[in-house]
Amino acid sequence: MREALDRELGKLTQESIRMVSLVREMVEKSAKALAEQDIRLANEVIAQDKNEVDPLELEIENAAVVLMARQSLVASDLRFALTIIKSLTDLERAGDYAAHVAEDVIVLAKEPPLKSYVVLPEMAHRLAGMLDLVAKAVAERDQEAAREVLRRDDEVDGMYESVTRELLTYMLEDPRTISKALTLMRIARSYERLGDHLENIAERILYWLTGRMEKKPEDVHG
Repeated sequence: MREALDRELGKLTQESIRMVSLVREMVEKSAKALAEQDIRLANEVIAQDKNEVDPLELEIENAAVVLMARQSLVASDLRFALTIIKSLTDLERAGDYAAHVAEDVIVLAKEPPLKSYVVLPEMAHRLAGMLDLVAKAVAERDQEAAREVLRRDDEVDGMYESVTRELLTYMLEDPRTISKALTLMRIARSYERLGDHLENIAERILYWLTGRMEKKPEDVHG
Protein backbone atom coordinates (compact mmCIF):
# COMPACT_ATOMS: atom_id res chain seq x y z
CA MET A 1 0.00 0.00 0.00
CA ARG A 2 2.72 2.47 0.98
CA GLU A 3 4.74 1.59 -2.12
CA ALA A 4 1.78 2.44 -4.37
CA LEU A 5 1.22 5.70 -2.49
CA ASP A 6 4.88 6.65 -2.83
CA ARG A 7 4.66 6.10 -6.59
CA GLU A 8 1.65 8.40 -6.82
CA LEU A 9 3.33 11.02 -4.66
CA GLY A 10 6.46 10.74 -6.81
CA LYS A 11 4.48 11.28 -9.98
CA LEU A 12 2.75 14.30 -8.45
CA THR A 13 6.16 15.69 -7.54
CA GLN A 14 7.52 15.14 -11.05
CA GLU A 15 4.56 16.81 -12.73
CA SER A 16 4.73 19.76 -10.38
CA ILE A 17 8.42 20.24 -11.14
CA ARG A 18 7.59 20.01 -14.85
CA MET A 19 5.17 22.91 -14.44
CA VAL A 20 7.84 24.90 -12.57
CA SER A 21 10.23 24.22 -15.47
CA LEU A 22 7.67 25.42 -18.01
CA VAL A 23 7.15 28.69 -16.16
CA ARG A 24 10.92 29.11 -15.85
CA GLU A 25 11.28 28.67 -19.61
CA MET A 26 8.57 31.28 -20.18
CA VAL A 27 10.30 33.77 -17.86
CA GLU A 28 13.63 33.37 -19.64
CA LYS A 29 12.02 33.62 -23.08
CA SER A 30 10.14 36.77 -22.07
CA ALA A 31 13.42 38.39 -21.00
CA LYS A 32 15.16 37.41 -24.22
CA ALA A 33 12.21 38.64 -26.25
CA LEU A 34 12.42 41.99 -24.47
CA ALA A 35 16.19 42.35 -24.85
CA GLU A 36 16.08 41.43 -28.55
CA GLN A 37 12.65 42.93 -29.34
CA ASP A 38 11.69 39.51 -30.68
CA ILE A 39 7.95 39.31 -31.43
CA ARG A 40 8.14 35.66 -32.53
CA LEU A 41 9.61 34.63 -29.19
CA ALA A 42 7.05 36.72 -27.32
CA ASN A 43 4.25 34.90 -29.13
CA GLU A 44 5.82 31.57 -28.12
CA VAL A 45 5.55 32.59 -24.45
CA ILE A 46 1.88 33.51 -24.85
CA ALA A 47 1.16 30.20 -26.58
CA GLN A 48 2.98 28.22 -23.87
CA ASP A 49 0.84 29.80 -21.18
CA LYS A 50 -2.38 28.85 -22.95
CA ASN A 51 -1.45 25.49 -24.43
CA GLU A 52 0.92 24.01 -21.85
CA VAL A 53 0.80 25.64 -18.42
CA ASP A 54 -2.96 26.06 -18.06
CA PRO A 55 -3.83 22.46 -19.08
CA LEU A 56 -1.04 21.06 -16.89
CA GLU A 57 -2.40 22.96 -13.89
CA LEU A 58 -5.76 21.21 -14.27
CA GLU A 59 -4.10 17.83 -14.78
CA ILE A 60 -2.00 18.10 -11.63
CA GLU A 61 -4.87 19.44 -9.55
CA ASN A 62 -7.08 16.54 -10.61
CA ALA A 63 -4.34 14.02 -9.76
CA ALA A 64 -3.88 15.57 -6.31
CA VAL A 65 -7.61 15.53 -5.58
CA VAL A 66 -7.92 11.90 -6.72
CA LEU A 67 -4.95 10.96 -4.54
CA MET A 68 -6.54 12.58 -1.49
CA ALA A 69 -9.87 10.86 -2.18
CA ARG A 70 -8.42 7.39 -2.67
CA GLN A 71 -5.70 7.27 -0.06
CA SER A 72 -5.66 7.70 3.71
CA LEU A 73 -2.82 10.18 3.90
CA VAL A 74 -0.68 10.76 6.98
CA ALA A 75 -0.18 14.36 8.08
CA SER A 76 2.95 15.13 6.04
CA ASP A 77 1.54 13.53 2.88
CA LEU A 78 -1.71 15.44 3.32
CA ARG A 79 0.22 18.69 3.75
CA PHE A 80 2.15 17.88 0.58
CA ALA A 81 -1.01 17.31 -1.46
CA LEU A 82 -2.56 20.51 -0.12
CA THR A 83 0.67 22.41 -0.79
CA ILE A 84 0.63 21.27 -4.41
CA ILE A 85 -3.04 22.20 -4.90
CA LYS A 86 -2.64 25.65 -3.36
CA SER A 87 0.68 26.33 -5.10
CA LEU A 88 -0.76 25.51 -8.52
CA THR A 89 -2.76 28.73 -8.48
CA ASP A 90 0.36 30.79 -7.74
CA LEU A 91 2.36 28.94 -10.37
CA GLU A 92 -0.35 29.43 -12.97
CA ARG A 93 -0.47 33.15 -12.13
CA ALA A 94 3.31 33.30 -12.47
CA GLY A 95 2.90 31.93 -15.99
CA ASP A 96 0.23 34.54 -16.66
CA TYR A 97 2.63 37.32 -15.67
CA ALA A 98 5.33 35.97 -17.98
CA ALA A 99 2.71 36.03 -20.74
CA HIS A 100 1.75 39.61 -19.81
CA VAL A 101 5.39 40.60 -20.23
CA ALA A 102 5.42 38.96 -23.66
CA GLU A 103 2.29 40.91 -24.65
CA ASP A 104 3.98 44.16 -23.65
CA VAL A 105 7.13 43.17 -25.56
CA ILE A 106 5.03 42.91 -28.72
CA VAL A 107 3.82 46.49 -28.14
CA LEU A 108 7.34 47.78 -27.49
CA ALA A 109 8.90 45.98 -30.45
CA LYS A 110 6.89 48.05 -32.92
CA GLU A 111 9.03 51.14 -32.20
CA PRO A 112 12.70 51.87 -31.40
CA PRO A 113 13.56 50.99 -27.78
CA LEU A 114 13.47 53.69 -25.14
CA LYS A 115 16.78 52.48 -23.72
CA SER A 116 19.00 49.42 -23.50
CA TYR A 117 17.01 46.94 -21.45
CA VAL A 118 19.33 45.58 -18.77
CA VAL A 119 17.62 45.67 -15.38
CA LEU A 120 14.39 44.04 -16.52
CA PRO A 121 16.10 40.99 -18.06
CA GLU A 122 18.18 40.78 -14.87
CA MET A 123 14.96 40.70 -12.85
CA ALA A 124 13.83 37.79 -15.03
CA HIS A 125 17.17 36.05 -14.46
CA ARG A 126 16.67 36.35 -10.68
CA LEU A 127 13.16 34.95 -11.02
CA ALA A 128 14.46 31.99 -13.04
CA GLY A 129 16.88 31.29 -10.19
CA MET A 130 14.00 31.44 -7.72
CA LEU A 131 12.09 28.91 -9.80
CA ASP A 132 15.13 26.62 -9.73
CA LEU A 133 15.09 26.88 -5.94
CA VAL A 134 11.36 26.07 -5.84
CA ALA A 135 12.01 22.93 -7.87
CA LYS A 136 14.91 21.97 -5.59
CA ALA A 137 12.81 22.56 -2.47
CA VAL A 138 10.05 20.27 -3.77
CA ALA A 139 12.31 17.56 -5.18
CA GLU A 140 14.71 17.37 -2.24
CA ARG A 141 12.46 18.57 0.60
CA ASP A 142 14.97 21.36 1.06
CA GLN A 143 13.85 23.96 3.59
CA GLU A 144 16.87 26.18 3.00
CA ALA A 145 16.10 26.39 -0.73
CA ALA A 146 12.57 27.53 0.12
CA ARG A 147 13.89 30.16 2.53
CA GLU A 148 16.33 31.39 -0.11
CA VAL A 149 13.34 32.07 -2.38
CA LEU A 150 11.98 34.40 0.30
CA ARG A 151 15.31 36.23 0.54
CA ARG A 152 15.67 36.60 -3.21
CA ASP A 153 12.17 38.03 -3.54
CA ASP A 154 13.44 41.00 -1.51
CA GLU A 155 16.14 41.51 -4.18
CA VAL A 156 13.52 41.47 -6.95
CA ASP A 157 11.43 44.00 -5.03
CA GLY A 158 14.47 46.27 -4.76
CA MET A 159 15.12 46.03 -8.48
CA TYR A 160 11.48 46.87 -9.19
CA GLU A 161 11.73 50.03 -7.10
CA SER A 162 14.98 51.01 -8.82
CA VAL A 163 13.69 50.60 -12.37
CA THR A 164 10.45 52.40 -11.49
CA ARG A 165 12.38 55.44 -10.22
CA GLU A 166 14.51 55.44 -13.36
CA LEU A 167 11.49 55.31 -15.66
CA LEU A 168 9.75 58.09 -13.75
CA THR A 169 12.83 60.24 -14.38
CA TYR A 170 12.58 59.51 -18.11
CA MET A 171 8.94 60.59 -18.17
CA LEU A 172 9.57 63.80 -16.23
CA GLU A 173 12.50 64.80 -18.44
CA ASP A 174 10.83 63.98 -21.76
CA PRO A 175 7.03 63.59 -22.01
CA ARG A 176 7.49 61.84 -25.37
CA THR A 177 8.79 58.79 -23.49
CA ILE A 178 5.69 58.41 -21.32
CA SER A 179 3.96 55.70 -23.35
CA LYS A 180 7.02 53.45 -23.61
CA ALA A 181 8.03 54.11 -20.03
CA LEU A 182 4.60 53.12 -18.76
CA THR A 183 4.77 49.88 -20.72
CA LEU A 184 8.20 49.14 -19.23
CA MET A 185 6.86 49.91 -15.76
CA ARG A 186 4.07 47.43 -16.42
CA ILE A 187 6.69 44.80 -17.31
CA ALA A 188 8.60 45.54 -14.13
CA ARG A 189 5.38 45.22 -12.15
CA SER A 190 4.62 41.88 -13.81
CA TYR A 191 8.02 40.54 -12.79
CA GLU A 192 7.59 41.89 -9.25
CA ARG A 193 4.19 40.23 -8.91
CA LEU A 194 5.60 37.00 -10.37
CA GLY A 195 8.17 37.02 -7.57
CA ASP A 196 5.40 37.48 -5.00
CA HIS A 197 3.70 34.33 -6.26
CA LEU A 198 6.96 32.40 -5.93
CA GLU A 199 7.25 33.70 -2.39
CA ASN A 200 3.77 32.32 -1.67
CA ILE A 201 4.83 28.92 -3.00
CA ALA A 202 7.98 28.92 -0.86
CA GLU A 203 5.92 29.67 2.25
CA ARG A 204 3.61 26.77 1.46
CA ILE A 205 6.56 24.43 0.90
CA LEU A 206 7.88 25.38 4.33
CA TYR A 207 4.46 24.63 5.81
CA TRP A 208 4.56 21.21 4.16
CA LEU A 209 8.04 20.48 5.49
CA THR A 210 7.73 21.96 8.99
CA GLY A 211 4.02 22.02 9.78
CA ARG A 212 4.32 25.79 10.41
CA MET A 213 3.32 28.64 8.12
CA GLU A 214 6.33 30.94 8.04
CA LYS A 215 6.04 34.61 7.06
CA LYS A 216 8.58 37.32 6.47
CA PRO A 217 8.45 40.05 9.16
CA GLU A 218 6.86 42.60 6.81
CA ASP A 219 4.11 40.10 5.95
CA VAL A 220 3.30 39.64 9.63
CA HIS A 221 3.36 43.29 10.67
CA GLY A 222 2.55 45.06 7.40
